[in-house]
Amino acid sequence: MSNQLHLQQFQSQLADSISSNVFLKASLGNYQGNEKELKNIYVRKVKIKRADMLSFNYRYKTRDIFKNFPIAEGITLISHFVSNDFKVCTLFTTEKEVILEHGKKQQISLREKLVSTAVQPTLAHNKEKKRLIKPVGKAYLQELKITDHEGNVFKNAQDKYRQINQYIEILSTLIKDLPAGKINKVVDMGSGKGYLTFALYDYLHNVLKLSTQVTGVEFREDLVNLCNGIAASSEFKQLDFVQGTIEAYAVDEIDLLIALHACDTATDDAIFKGIKANAELIVVAPCCHKQIRREMEKSKVKNGVSFLTKYGIFMERQAEMVTDGLRALVLEYFGYKTKVFEFISDAHTPKNVLVVGIKSKGTKVADGVSESRKAEILEKIKETKAYFGIGYHHLERLFALEN
Repeated sequence: MSNQLHLQQFQSQLADSISSNVFLKASLGNYQGNEKELKNIYVRKVKIKRADMLSFNYRYKTRDIFKNFPIAEGITLISHFVSNDFKVCTLFTTEKEVILEHGKKQQISLREKLVSTAVQPTLAHNKEKKRLIKPVGKAYLQELKITDHEGNVFKNAQDKYRQINQYIEILSTLIKDLPAGKINKVVDMGSGKGYLTFALYDYLHNVLKLSTQVTGVEFREDLVNLCNGIAASSEFKQLDFVQGTIEAYAVDEIDLLIALHACDTATDDAIFKGIKANAELIVVAPCCHKQIRREMEKSKVKNGVSFLTKYGIFMERQAEMVTDGLRALVLEYFGYKTKVFEFISDAHTPKNVLVVGIKSKGTKVADGVSESRKAEILEKIKETKAYFGIGYHHLERLFALEN
């Protein structure tokens, strides 16, 4: 059989496998063309905006490039590639593998082999990551404009959906370390539009099967009314939102306190409430570290990092680290184990640090750590304030720890 007939037969089998829905993928290798660093091309059938397409993954030495083509155009493009620059192409179907190969003396061979285990094709555009919060059948995600009624995540809400899931993934790990039956009351301070509050309630009730009361605290009354309406329509009977400031919110018992992006000293107010309520777990993502920055800018003390803090952006970052470092010390003073880590990539939000306090087993706020450790922490706070020219720290003042 001539080379041309082999090429035509391969193209025919490729087209037939796609039209009959048995096509899995095509792999093009042994590239002999002129495009630098191109190694392989992998082709899959996908559905994009309800239209069948062929997705080409151009695999280079250091990067991948994806391009999508209509079916007919994609088949033509594969045929062009296997006729010229790629010397091996394997067609994978649910029934067999078809291998087209350029051999010696410019001869093209075509061979087939049956597959022993049937594999069903998928039209997913990307391999779906397992999410703790599924998009399908969630009324609150629909009302918050994250998904449509079929559970498809809107294109402009992809980042928010990923952020919600990463937040729940982090919290799920932290919650697992808590004693059983300890998550009875959750308060989200500065809950905003409630994206993460709803998701946490969903996770606690529908994944962990807990009977947990969840409350969102928000200053803006219109958002409180909106969220209470969504909670009602979602039949989240143990979820409510209240209007007011974090500072004014009164609560005696909290098991899990969250404050994501509460501005400036509102984060300190939230930590203060959590510690006073003897919370098992305190999770904050601080925002707008203005109080400490104003103290540092006012004193203009000369120290070992003055060569950095003379630049505004470095002063801002230094103030952030100092503020959150002091917060971690105060949490440790009251018997919390602390963690500080990245919450989510800068690609989605610049507020990307979580400060976590986990109450040590058997520890009560009234006890905290040993007296010697308390003295050590207070001395470290004092030294830090002196080094950076800080007159006071809001959280330290709330607890009257200043010396």
